[in-house]
Amino acid sequence: MHAETAPRRRTASHPLDLLPLFRRWPPSLLRDLIYTGLWNALLAFLIVLASRFLNARPTSFWQDLYPALIISNIVGYLVHACLVAGDRLLNGWPLRAGPLAVLLYFVGVVGMCAMIGISLGTALIKGVSPLHYLANPSSMASLMRFAAVVAVIMFIIFVAGERRIARETLAAQQREQMANAAKLIAEARLRALQAQIEPHFLYNTLANVVGMIDTEPAQARRMLERFIDYLRASLAASRADSATLGSELDLAAAYLDVLAVRMGPRLRYQFDVGAGLRSLPMAPMLLQPVIENAVAHGLEPMVEGGQIVVRAERRDATLVIEVADSGAGLHDIPPKAGGGVGLGNLRARLRSMYGSGAQVQLLENATRGITVRIVLPLHDANLPAA
Repeated sequence: MHAETAPRRRTASHPLDLLPLFRRWPPSLLRDLIYTGLWNALLAFLIVLASRFLNARPTSFWQDLYPALIISNIVGYLVHACLVAGDRLLNGWPLRAGPLAVLLYFVGVVGMCAMIGISLGTALIKGVSPLHYLANPSSMASLMRFAAVVAVIMFIIFVAGERRIARETLAAQQREQMANAAKLIAEARLRALQAQIEPHFLYNTLANVVGMIDTEPAQARRMLERFIDYLRASLAASRADSATLGSELDLAAAYLDVLAVRMGPRLRYQFDVGAGLRSLPMAPMLLQPVIENAVAHGLEPMVEGGQIVVRAERRDATLVIEVADSGAGLHDIPPKAGGGVGLGNLRARLRSMYGSGAQVQLLENATRGITVRIVLPLHDANLPAA
């Protein structure tokens, strides 16, 4: 049986796990042994309180507590050992068989352990053989009644613990499903937005190609070829679940090449990427909306245009990508209709895919323009060393 299809085994909770304070310590053998000792002491204390409340006794409270602690610990650790051994031997069979099987198994095991433990503890305190109690019909009847009461109480506590585990498991599954659904919705929304070519960009590109066919056929051919490259790369990226820095840079280069033909000397760009970084993994279509914003809101409002510089470097376990422009900067420029996906959507997408490990920073350049810095965590253990 493959590991992914094997049934996951779940260990029953300890009675003290009903209290939130005790759930802070993760389950382990040492923890359960210590908790069993605390549970035994608590039961002994409550039993002595109840017996002294119901029947006046000449002895002191501590004189009654001492034998109760001995008997309670023998019974408690015997029950603990038998339930753990039974769970390992039966591989959780009672839980799979149904509520009636759980009831019979639990009451039977706990009741038998209570009878044996009480006989052993009492015999140890009084210095007699345990058979003195087990072979005595009247003693056996009393032991069975008391053991049955203990077993029923323990079963009720067990059921309460199982229901708590079931509620917490269901709540965790629902939270995971909601998180996955939110991630899928955000991803689908971003993919839908990014898979659509901006109408103005499409129309302007085709219009420029038509206008240059007669006068500048070489430029028209180049523009059309790069536009086809852009469409091909954009379609592939919109359908992919993952990408590399190299594929994202190729998409950005095709987009900027098309714009460079149309904008002429108003658009200058360069890539400054460290050696060996193109194979680093990243989510698809992250760089494109940033470059679109840099052109639409940074360079196009300027009569003289400007320059875009794309930098990438690896810093320890992160990939840092910067898109810097020498455009208008952080001024109150009216947004361009259909101008791409905003940085707010980009942050939401990064948060859904990378969690708190990813960042989008908006920095104003010292001279002119802005820099958008994207910080992505690198989790792949097989990545090349920095």
